Amino acid sequence: MQYAAICIDKENSENLRLENRGDHIAHLKKVKDNMLLAGPFLTDAGRMCGSLLVFNGMKLEEIETWLEEDPYAKAGLFASVEVKPFKQVI
Repeated sequence: MQYAAICIDKENSENLRLENRGDHIAHLKKVKDNMLLAGPFLTDAGRMCGSLLVFNGMKLEEIETWLEEDPYAKAGLFASVEVKPFKQVI
């Protein structure tokens, strides 16, 4: 099954995101074979303000554990994280 994780940053947290970005990217690479896509949401001004991650072939429990271990989560970057079942059509 596929799942989409929608992660919204806390306000005024761009520096926190940038400080942890390298570790976050390294953490993403651990599940790259189970990742359909991953990338940041952007404000109208082009600043990163959240993340969209689409997982394939992982159990929900595995995704939740991975998200908890994400350096962004450990740094307290996110105001909210929601994981929803997802179906890729195209």
